[in-house]
Amino acid sequence: MTEVEATLQRISGHKGVLGCIVLNADGIVLKTTCDSELTDLHASLIPQLAAMARNMVRELDPQNDLEFLRVRSHKQEVMVAPSGDCVLIVIQEAKTS
Repeated sequence: MTEVEATLQRISGHKGVLGCIVLNADGIVLKTTCDSELTDLHASLIPQLAAMARNMVRELDPQNDLEFLRVRSHKQEVMVAPSGDCVLIVIQEAKTS
């Protein structure tokens, strides 16, 4: 687990990153660098969004699968990397151009 923790700390150290969350396939938080409120909010909503996006991709092409999802609002960007047994969520401030 030290490699996972080191990776999360490295990602969290990037400019603008608010935090990282790792969930298992059941949506249970395994690791987080966020406060509990932000963790609970994203852990409850993001897996549902990723599942809907995965279903849409598979409807378009049954041989394809969702590998990465990026959602941007005015304030934040949420990046989701689902894999078979876990989901990585990275939350960062939205860059203004």
